[in-house]
Amino acid sequence: MLPIEIIGTGVYAPGEPIDNQELKNLAGIEFDAEKTEQKLGIYQRHIAHLRGINETTADFATKAAQNAIEKAGLTPDDINLFIVATDTPEFITPATAILVQGRIQKKETWASAFDVSASCASFTIAFDNAVRIMATDKTIQYAVIIGVYNMPAFVREKDAFGYSIFADGAGAVVLKSNSKTSQYLTGQLLTEGTQWDYIGVYAGGTRQPVTKARIDAGEYGLQNLQPLPGDRNVRLWPMVVNKLLEKANLPIDKVNHFIFTQINKSVILKVMDLLEQPASKTNFIMDKYGYTGSGCVPMAFHHAVTSGLVKKGDTVLFMASGAGLAVGSNLFIY
Repeated sequence: MLPIEIIGTGVYAPGEPIDNQELKNLAGIEFDAEKTEQKLGIYQRHIAHLRGINETTADFATKAAQNAIEKAGLTPDDINLFIVATDTPEFITPATAILVQGRIQKKETWASAFDVSASCASFTIAFDNAVRIMATDKTIQYAVIIGVYNMPAFVREKDAFGYSIFADGAGAVVLKSNSKTSQYLTGQLLTEGTQWDYIGVYAGGTRQPVTKARIDAGEYGLQNLQPLPGDRNVRLWPMVVNKLLEKANLPIDKVNHFIFTQINKSVILKVMDLLEQPASKTNFIMDKYGYTGSGCVPMAFHHAVTSGLVKKGDTVLFMASGAGLAVGSNLFIY
């Protein structure tokens, strides 16, 4: 157990929400809105460029972090560690976290800033790493961890799947070390790197630089190279939850609230059934925000806290998975 406490949360999503019918008009696409709503639970989302808003990843991350820092009652200079968790960075380099630090602290400081990129599991993995850094470096009293997503920037024109699912948004938490009440109990990670070639943004790195020929061939932006296994999260999430709880030596009934990757409401309900836990122990935000990837877990946590679903002293479990394959989970006493 590590004496780390979440003392502030914040969210940000750009512009007015876009419902499914308006999305069809704005993006010039067709998709099964009823299936998207009833199975996935997605009724609306925020997409900056479809609203003509000139904001991208660093803007979302900065605003969510500022909201969390203010909620924590801190000043920008109190933060000693900035981690941005995303697979949709502002640039390949420098790290988005460095930009966020500059925008928030506006000067050279003794803070550390870096990104964690592990697809949609980025936030849970960043959270696990942050608490371990704080536990071993006593000079780091406060940290801000930001999960942020800007995948619509990579969705190609007329991609109905991409536009109907992916959305812009960010969620942030402020961590405090040496807590007397809250505890980070443990984390559990899982990786399957042979599944790298299912879905991702493959152009722009060293293997496939962006060229005119590649753009003309449509080999850029978000690409679905092969279908994802349909039962992947239903198989993985209960397995990882049980491994995490075994590691912590904690019965599942002691968990007060579960927060999952917010990509499919029906899958979350199925997993809760498999875990033999009531649906009242989880919450959903995809109806408001669509799928915000690395941002969805901290965004869902923020809403659980602000709505009273999660209270101080509750035991909370985060579970996130993403392309690659990467899985991250966290267990903590809020």
